[in-house]
Amino acid sequence: MSKEDLLDPDKIQANLKTKRIGKKVLVYKSTSSTNDIATEYAKNKNNDGLVIFAEEQNAGRGRAGTKWHSHYADSILCSIILNNCKINSELLSLTVAVAVADALGKVGKCEAKIKWPNDIIVNGKKVAGILLETRQTSNHTVCVIGIGINCHQKKSSFPAELQSTATSIDIEGGATCDRISLTKRLLSSLDEWLEVAQNNENKVTDQWRRRSTLSGHRVTLLYNGKRFTGNCVGIDPKKGLILQLDQGSVRMFDAAHTTIAK
Repeated sequence: MSKEDLLDPDKIQANLKTKRIGKKVLVYKSTSSTNDIATEYAKNKNNDGLVIFAEEQNAGRGRAGTKWHSHYADSILCSIILNNCKINSELLSLTVAVAVADALGKVGKCEAKIKWPNDIIVNGKKVAGILLETRQTSNHTVCVIGIGINCHQKKSSFPAELQSTATSIDIEGGATCDRISLTKRLLSSLDEWLEVAQNNENKVTDQWRRRSTLSGHRVTLLYNGKRFTGNCVGIDPKKGLILQLDQGSVRMFDAAHTTIAK
């Protein structure tokens, strides 16, 4: 780990030309969960666009309560506060996934892809995850976007049960990535795509389709405890993933209540 690679608010914000995201940045050496810290800061309306980073989380979580594994300074772990976000939850989920994949671009020879609803995939393995949480405070609605990107992990860094499905930027790129540069690209990409989503949702869905690992493929989903199998035929920015089910009907599945069966 290079000393230059440690996250530093001044370095992150230097020449950062964003309109909303990252105007204010905080970096914690260690915390329980950046999403929990962000929820507290979000009680103040003036903290819209605030980004909270941590070099280490001892209670980081993914979707459906799964644990997020990361050692000190191996990842980019952050949460972004959006106060009174005007983008509906399904479109927001698509937008953040597109923004993260766009920030990663190509890692080695592989383009970052999106596995609906919240996984970013490189070379068939998960390199990043997204957790969206919406809370109601006493006077406004808050959306907290949690993002974790694996950067410096080696294969042995992951628990045995994840070594065949998880990866990192360093593994796939064959070199040591610069987390400061990647962080700046991430904030710029989020800022850009969130603005796009408010004005042109079709541009978001078109980009999602281009990067999706599911479009045109057969998939089995778990929705409210029931299994549904069919071909993925698209995405609806308000209602979620669209499946042509085996029994003939077409159905949409929202991200909040759906997971992809393993």
